[in-house]
Amino acid sequence: MARGLLNKLVSRSLSVAGKWQQQQLRRLNIHEYQGAELMSKSGINVPRGAAASTIDEVKETIRHVFPNEKELVVKSQILAGGRGLGTFTSGLKGGVHIVKAEEAADIAGKMLGQVLVTKQTGPHGKVVSKVYLCEKLSLVNEMYFAITLDRKTAGPLIIACRKGGTSIEDLAEKFPDMIIKVPIDVFKGITDEDAAKVVDGLAPKVADRNDSIEQVKKLYKLFCECDCTMLEINPIAETSDNQLVAADAKLNFDDNAAFRQKAIFALRDPTQEDPREVAAAKADLNYIGLDGEIGCMVNGAGLAMATMDIIKLHGGTPANFLDVGGNASEGQVVEAFKILTSDEKVKAILVNIFGGIMKCDIIASGIVNAAKQVSLKVPVVVRLEGTNVDQGKRILKESGMTLITAEDLDDAAEKAVKAAYN
Repeated sequence: MARGLLNKLVSRSLSVAGKWQQQQLRRLNIHEYQGAELMSKSGINVPRGAAASTIDEVKETIRHVFPNEKELVVKSQILAGGRGLGTFTSGLKGGVHIVKAEEAADIAGKMLGQVLVTKQTGPHGKVVSKVYLCEKLSLVNEMYFAITLDRKTAGPLIIACRKGGTSIEDLAEKFPDMIIKVPIDVFKGITDEDAAKVVDGLAPKVADRNDSIEQVKKLYKLFCECDCTMLEINPIAETSDNQLVAADAKLNFDDNAAFRQKAIFALRDPTQEDPREVAAAKADLNYIGLDGEIGCMVNGAGLAMATMDIIKLHGGTPANFLDVGGNASEGQVVEAFKILTSDEKVKAILVNIFGGIMKCDIIASGIVNAAKQVSLKVPVVVRLEGTNVDQGKRILKESGMTLITAEDLDDAAEKAVKAAYN
């Protein structure tokens, strides 16, 4: 699946640092088989399929779900696109294979437990813990369909292309006229006219027009009712029996809707995420891994962005975005240091705290205790300002720890860059 076009439309993406090269969790991402099940429950046409995590489960699935199928599609399940063109570190080419039914267990065995590298995983790839077995459909036409949230129109935007099954970014670059965008009024919802524009953009050759319009409306309904931030199908295809079928399923969900989408958020697969982000979420910290070498611990998103920018200005590269928030406890500060030091690329840590609700003495105590607990092996630069700043500086000074203090943000950034690269 190609997600780059959507990312360009709505936001810029951040890369992940360290050896994990895992996917960032800013919106819940689920596996294809889980997305297909949600679609099926919503009345959307999907291929018959079932997931399996062991060879025995694969064989059992073939016997009970596909007893009469001559060919099956075996799809590796990771939370990243580009699987079909990916390569396993074992040497196997492709994370999606169409094989004879009697060969499905063998090819699944070569996928399960193996690392698949795609253009979206980074060079270290991701481990395949499940495979998705699907019936092989007779497709006569492949197209592209997606719904995302658009800042310009302040609502959902449906994107369609009459060609699909390949990189949508390449198509958009070479044939921009093929891409159609239909904004949906969030208050009115999708109309028959909106859905008809989408179907015209898909330009199906054999599928019934009215049935296709209904499928588009059902996809939009699923997008809204499940609090999706993105729904992508590549390809959405026509079959030889004149049906419009979602032959792929990529769904993201708004983290802010977790309280009302408990069943969906129970599908979360933390093994596919950056373990640092999982640990940060448990400690109620806001963390995003980056690809630099100076770890940042800051309170407040705006200050965090400013800190990252000034590190770059002084010749360094930030290793993360870590916001401990305005009311962090000493324990959370300790957890924050554990997360920062788990990144092998980090050569220095910059703590930049403005004490408002978060008091400087609390941060200072947390820094000292964290330094003792995690046995810091990299230099730490600390800049404190605001509430109880004198008490905080005294705690740092009397700790006996080798900590580098700074007077202002420029001073802190200069010292952090010097400590990291000298």
